[in-house]
Amino acid sequence: MKFTVLTLFPSIPQAFFESSIMAKAVEKGIIAYDLVNIRDFAYDRHKTCDDTTYGGGAGQLMLPEPLGRALDSVEAFKKYVIYVTPSGRPFTQKKAKTLSCKDELIFICGRYEGIDQRIIDMYVDEELSIGDYVMSSGELAATVIIDSVYRLIDGVINSESLTEESFNNNLLEYPQYTKPSVYKGLEVPSVLTGGNHEEIRKWRLRKSLQKTLMNRPDLITQARLAGTLSEEAEKMIEVLAEHSDFKNDRKQRKQLRSIQERLKRKGDKDGFN
Repeated sequence: MKFTVLTLFPSIPQAFFESSIMAKAVEKGIIAYDLVNIRDFAYDRHKTCDDTTYGGGAGQLMLPEPLGRALDSVEAFKKYVIYVTPSGRPFTQKKAKTLSCKDELIFICGRYEGIDQRIIDMYVDEELSIGDYVMSSGELAATVIIDSVYRLIDGVINSESLTEESFNNNLLEYPQYTKPSVYKGLEVPSVLTGGNHEEIRKWRLRKSLQKTLMNRPDLITQARLAGTLSEEAEKMIEVLAEHSDFKNDRKQRKQLRSIQERLKRKGDKDGFN
């Protein structure tokens, strides 16, 4: 797979492509990349790439001519072009999986107040947002998406590791532990060192449900709607709501029960009880 990044600051994504797992994937030939400096396509002596907006308003907007020429140079019309912007559709793990099936992705990294709408109308296939907040760097947002996508490509990461991650089956990942078995008085849960794989599986499912209920209860509703929540998981949720093991913290136990009631009402309303 190939990633092509159009940017005014190629040194930002370059560090990512030359580091860690990505660097190994590039070395193996699994991933290819091209960093295109938009400023190289500005033909005035100052390499101008921005100007004021029609209609007034604060800030500068990226000019369409240099960016359009940069897109033409990589034959963007034949490829899938993504513009990262706070006004785009939310980027999700599901979208990452879809994008990982593409042969090549082209990313437009905005700066200042963004890019001219005519570039979006002519070239962009999809606008994506990594969250409900504003950043000064489109390069960082594009790198976030690239990092989520490339690791799903065959040969980059062990497939077993991907199966156990957060958002698979709409649940957050369970807690993980490594050596030493005791750290500052805190011990690794005995079930993980006992060697009983079935008990370990149940413990991980319960902890995954527990974490999802506390941090992202909306994912439980999504799992129910998608039909990925097993009968075993449903029973565990009921037990968790009544017998939370958060160090007997009444406030957390009350919060968990409240979440369970909201989920139940949501299920009743949607017909998924």
